[in-house]
Amino acid sequence: MKDKNTIIGIVLLAVLFFTFFWYTNKQQSTYLGYQKHIQDSLHLDSLAKITPEQKAAAKLDSVRTDSLQKISTAGNFNNGLNIPEQTFSVENNLMKVVFSSKGGRVKSVTLKKYKAQDSGLVMLGASGNDGLSYNINTGNHSASTAELNFTGSEAVRNADGSQAIQFTLQDSSQAGITHQYIIKPDSYLIDWNIRMNGASQLLTNNALNFHFVSQPVKQERSIDYERRMSDVCFSEGNDFDYISSHNDHSFGKPVQWVSAVQQFFNTSVIAKNNFNSGTVHWLRSTDSSNIIGLVDASLQMTVPSSASVNIPMQLFYGPNDFKTLKAAAPEMDKIVNLGRDMYSFVRPINKFIVMPVFNFFASFISILGWAIALLTMFIRLVTSPLVYKSYKSGARMKLLRPELDGLRKKFGTDQQGFAMEQMKLFREAGVNPLGGCLPLLLQIPIFFALYSFFNSNILLRGQPFLWSHDLSTYDAVIQFHTKIWLIGDHISLFSLLAVGTSFLISVYNMNMTPQDPNNPALKYMPYIYPVFMLFIFNSLPSALTWYYTVSNLITLGIQFTIQNYILDHEKIMSQMDERRKAPKKVKAKGKWQEQYEKMMETQKKMQQLKNQPSKPKK
Repeated sequence: MKDKNTIIGIVLLAVLFFTFFWYTNKQQSTYLGYQKHIQDSLHLDSLAKITPEQKAAAKLDSVRTDSLQKISTAGNFNNGLNIPEQTFSVENNLMKVVFSSKGGRVKSVTLKKYKAQDSGLVMLGASGNDGLSYNINTGNHSASTAELNFTGSEAVRNADGSQAIQFTLQDSSQAGITHQYIIKPDSYLIDWNIRMNGASQLLTNNALNFHFVSQPVKQERSIDYERRMSDVCFSEGNDFDYISSHNDHSFGKPVQWVSAVQQFFNTSVIAKNNFNSGTVHWLRSTDSSNIIGLVDASLQMTVPSSASVNIPMQLFYGPNDFKTLKAAAPEMDKIVNLGRDMYSFVRPINKFIVMPVFNFFASFISILGWAIALLTMFIRLVTSPLVYKSYKSGARMKLLRPELDGLRKKFGTDQQGFAMEQMKLFREAGVNPLGGCLPLLLQIPIFFALYSFFNSNILLRGQPFLWSHDLSTYDAVIQFHTKIWLIGDHISLFSLLAVGTSFLISVYNMNMTPQDPNNPALKYMPYIYPVFMLFIFNSLPSALTWYYTVSNLITLGIQFTIQNYILDHEKIMSQMDERRKAPKKVKAKGKWQEQYEKMMETQKKMQQLKNQPSKPKK
């Protein structure tokens, strides 16, 4: 009774404390809100008392302060501060480039051959925060070229069909900078030549510090998936590398180029004479905006110690196309993710087999969904000899089912004894119990290869097929108004077909392979695996789930044909009988089999010792 009263007292005390803190917090919040209301009222009252003349004077003072700060920062280059920003457009067959006199830089690039999700054209570098600038000495201060007004001129067409446009920035002593941009007819590259007169005055210790900022925005259907596919790539010491999950990277070797990479497009800066060092920061967005992330890089370069210097640079605004990037700069083709890190072993498969075969089919088939179907048939044809052996092993397993059932009845709960006799039976009949796993093992590297290939193949972008509007993303046959855990905001029909055909294959294999009745969990595997696949496949590109569906249909057809029309079960049975009657010709045991039998024998002895009755004590 005493304990009961004590517990009731503790509970009541806890309730009282909770009520007290809740009430106190509520009162404090009300008080703070009241105080804020009073302060806001006083502030509004004070603003109401300000006359129009006082407001105009305050605004004029703010403008003057800002102007004085700009004049001070511009220093010797303040003669162009009052010139309004001018824009100049230069076009070739692939893109339209808009230049700005403010900073003498690229303001935006429109890609003519690629549509955005809003039915317009893809624009790169147009977020307002994008740009490439560097600092110079302006007298007693230092300023970024992004803050200075250059004088621009209209583009001039050269004899080779290229167009050149330049922007100049000079002080009274003729020291200054010229930015020359050259755009070739069929290229996504922009040659950028920086010419400096009086470089020793403009730079400190001959160091040129570039600031590269890129804030890529949504271009694809699913911004979450596009964010996962985006990263920062670079060539450091002439070796390709990238950062995805890590936020920062410091360069310890000369840097050839740095690229802000989206799923199918990238913005890159290329230094023909290399950057000496630098750092790059990558922040992937997680909010509800259309911003993919932010790339912020500081790149240092040492220029020759002479009065006049020329720094050759290049800018790339374009698609992640393998051939285009390969021609742009060394190692740049690796921006196209054909296999990286732990999946780098699939890159040769993609580069030398999958990509050439797919490009061959795509060269004469306009509907790329059928090109994927032909690619699937090609892959299955190449792997068919190995698959045939596994199906033959499966047929032998099926023929041994009656004998295995007899062994189970004979040994009952003696699992070690049954395992020993089962291995002996398999060895005598020439059956590999792991042979049926070969098709699944073959699927793993092929699936990873095609996952990388279809995720990065820009040819699939915007290509419709059957009910899918875009093979590079998921096909939403059912769209939800909210996201559901593990599923997302949609249901993909190609994913359902891939899961359904996988379920049929699992059921078929279960019927073909002898099952252990003492392990009922195996009965549910055909149902668990397809559900698990649905969670993974639902957000994958339609191209990949369509491939998997076609591959599964081919698998079902091959299995049915081989089992019913090619394999001679009577012949296989007679071969196994002959092999069992001639034990001398049986192949010697493998090391793995010997170790397995020793382990089974040890477990059997330990079980026998465990089951022996203990001797009574004297």
